[in-house]
Amino acid sequence: MPVVFFLSGLVLIDSYKLVRPKAVAFSLIAGLLAALASYFLSGPMMDITGLARGDFSRYIAPLTEESFKAIWICYIVFSDKVGFTVDAAILGFAVGAGFSVLENLYFLSAQDYGTQTWIIRGFGTAIMHGVATTVFTVVLKTLQQEEGRSRILAIAGALVAPILLHSFYNHFLFPPLIMTAILVVGSPLVISVVFEQSERKTRSWLGTGFDTDQELMTLLMSGDFSNSRIGQYLESLKEHFDGTVIADMFCLLRIRIELSIRAKGQMMMREAGFDSKPDEMVKAKFKELEYLEKAIGKTGMMAMNPVQKWSSKELWQMNMLAEQ
Repeated sequence: MPVVFFLSGLVLIDSYKLVRPKAVAFSLIAGLLAALASYFLSGPMMDITGLARGDFSRYIAPLTEESFKAIWICYIVFSDKVGFTVDAAILGFAVGAGFSVLENLYFLSAQDYGTQTWIIRGFGTAIMHGVATTVFTVVLKTLQQEEGRSRILAIAGALVAPILLHSFYNHFLFPPLIMTAILVVGSPLVISVVFEQSERKTRSWLGTGFDTDQELMTLLMSGDFSNSRIGQYLESLKEHFDGTVIADMFCLLRIRIELSIRAKGQMMMREAGFDSKPDEMVKAKFKELEYLEKAIGKTGMMAMNPVQKWSSKELWQMNMLAEQ
């Protein structure tokens, strides 16, 4: 129960309410599946390594368990299903929560432990799983935003910290109740710092991004657009593409800017406590985008990269609107 309440608190204090309940539910299920995979793998791995259960839990289990929990996180991060660090932190904790819930249910059915053991497992081990996966998710999301970084290296680098944290906890260098107390006090502090830093960056990105989109839209709709750098670049493509394709490129750029402005506006509304209803016009614009991308073709889309190279945040915006 403690880890479930902790997760619920994270969802409630998120100012922008960008994490959908469905995404949290899928992350919980992913954590459950990771726990199942770890359970079925642990026996064969212990036989292969020849390690006693205690040594296995200190040196091998952290590697396998954190790796299984990381699979779902890698999918949502690299497919741009999560836009900001705070969203990544919530979904990462949800995966850890799902893992620890199933693990604790297994121990509950296996043996009748005393109250102290359940305090340690509920407030200690379970929270540790959530925090470890949160750390992985936040680090991976941060590394993913750096251009040119290999995904394999990003995943390997992000796994180091949670594996070490998990192994350190399983060593029990301090009495179990002391370790539990450290987690109970330290976890909210770590999470609160992540939330504050992420929301500060989100507000900054919203302000500058909204202004930039508006300026670009104004420029696009004005008669001076052809004199701008973007306009001149698109004009230069006439040597390589038909006029109809160039016109489709202009339309695609305009629709993407409109959707970007709308997504940022929705985020501002959510921060202010309002919620917006799905708009049929948005769905129509996505259908038009799909048509334009096919009409422009892969070569044409590659040629547009210099003027519409979207970051992971912009790609996430598109996913957020498309799912409404």
